Amino acid sequence: MSKVASKIMSKVAINKRRHIAKTITWRVIGTLDTMLLGWLISGDPLIGIQIGGLELFTKMILYYFHERAWYQSNWGVIKPKN
Repeated sequence: MSKVASKIMSKVAINKRRHIAKTITWRVIGTLDTMLLGWLISGDPLIGIQIGGLELFTKMILYYFHERAWYQSNWGVIKPKN
């Protein structure tokens, strides 16, 4: 198998659980960032926690559907020549 071919991920091999795991880990990072920014801007750590807590769920749902939409698209995918 060539180096190029080994870098191309097969859509068949990607499980939906991978998308869910990526969604959760990215949201943890994003939420911590939002909480910190909310605290820095408002001066109140409770405000940061409230904002971060709300956006944790809304953005996780939005990201999951965004990721699935991109998975359905072939845009930018290089298919190996047979």
